[in-house]
Amino acid sequence: MINWKKQAKSYKDSYLKDLKELIAIDSERNDKDKTKEHPLGKGPSDALKKYLSFGKRDGFKTKNLDNLVGYIEYGDGDQTLAILAHADVMPAGAGWDTDPFDMTIKDGNVYGRGASDDKGPGLAAYYGLKIMKDNNIKPNCKIRFIVGTDEESDWTGMKHYFALEPEPDFGFSPDAEFPVINGEKGNTTFENKFNNKQIDNADTLLKSFDSGLRENMVPRDANAYVLTNDKDDMNADFTNFMEDSNLDGDAEITEKGIKLHLIGKSAHGMEPKNGINAGTYLATFLSEYDFTGDANNFLTFIAKYLHDDSRCHKLDTSYSSGIMGDLTMNVGIMKFDTQNGGFINTNFRYPKGISVSTIGEHLENAIKPLSGSVNNTDNMDPHYVDSADPIVSRLIDVYREQSGAKSAKPEVVGGGTYGRMMKRGVAFGALCPWTEDTMHQANEFQPIDDLLLAMSIYAQSITELSK
Repeated sequence: MINWKKQAKSYKDSYLKDLKELIAIDSERNDKDKTKEHPLGKGPSDALKKYLSFGKRDGFKTKNLDNLVGYIEYGDGDQTLAILAHADVMPAGAGWDTDPFDMTIKDGNVYGRGASDDKGPGLAAYYGLKIMKDNNIKPNCKIRFIVGTDEESDWTGMKHYFALEPEPDFGFSPDAEFPVINGEKGNTTFENKFNNKQIDNADTLLKSFDSGLRENMVPRDANAYVLTNDKDDMNADFTNFMEDSNLDGDAEITEKGIKLHLIGKSAHGMEPKNGINAGTYLATFLSEYDFTGDANNFLTFIAKYLHDDSRCHKLDTSYSSGIMGDLTMNVGIMKFDTQNGGFINTNFRYPKGISVSTIGEHLENAIKPLSGSVNNTDNMDPHYVDSADPIVSRLIDVYREQSGAKSAKPEVVGGGTYGRMMKRGVAFGALCPWTEDTMHQANEFQPIDDLLLAMSIYAQSITELSK
């Protein structure tokens, strides 16, 4: 009988060394840096290569598919068990107390971009496979640890894998939370656009507005540059607004106007309530002023229909399912300038029972009177695996055994993981219920003890699933 927890602890030093090397790679997708050799930028392909180098070092079969996706393989058989992780990260953003790409250990936690999403958990799952191999446990199926390179954007890498290789028979993604995620809401994005017309000689002119880095991330920072003769009054109003809203920021008075900066709190876009959207707050402040034309429409749309309403009551699109929970909306990117006009990215996580077309219709109803337009850019349908399926029941049994949480049950979340790419795919860890969720935030961390527990859970789970 293998003591999985003891095994995991014996790998602690080598695991942390490998994790430090992974976190040191800024693997945010960067299309400006892409080349034929690095189709998503150098960072993502370097992180993929680092994973594959671990596999080669440890005696596994490895394969790199065009620097977009790769896999580490163990065993053989008619069926394939897949573990789907990702090597890319969200933009680091501002607000860190440490260097996000220099892993720091403090108070028993590892800090760094990717510590929780998904380098820490992904590597723990890889080490689970390594523990199995090092103990000479032979699986009765083929096991592939598959690493994608742009899970935080449009999944180009993993889609490339599924285009070239057969779909795995079953598996999990270590890219969420424990106990087991057997259902994921639908995920759809709309781009809302405005023109750039304003009255040139108006008393107040919106020169620029910029907030947000990604559609699935609550914006921490928002900046605006306003041309106005009433800059002193606006500065005083902004100070009062920040005090009333309990937010920080600053203002800079210029010769022609004022530059405003507001600070909120970043969070994963699957649950916007965990963050404070600096962009919608700043737009709400500015909407009280007499802007004209499309600038006024841009600000009004955000303030009237999007601000502080993740459940979409203002759009009359609120919906909830008994199994999958609430429809949610994240306002991820907001931009306006005098050349390009306005752009607002709205990302919805929706349960079964409401359609993408219905969401789009309600956006249209709100934006058309403001001379804006709406376009649906992508969609993933809701995904659900019955709790009686062995991929769910075996994983929940292992989690209950190792965590001691005997009453733990499968859950449905708003996040989207690679698990949904398989008919019998789920998400499994590694965030523990007792640990703060810092995914997509500054000062992202994971407790070392949690990561070692996850490694132990993964080692036993992979062994059980591959019997």
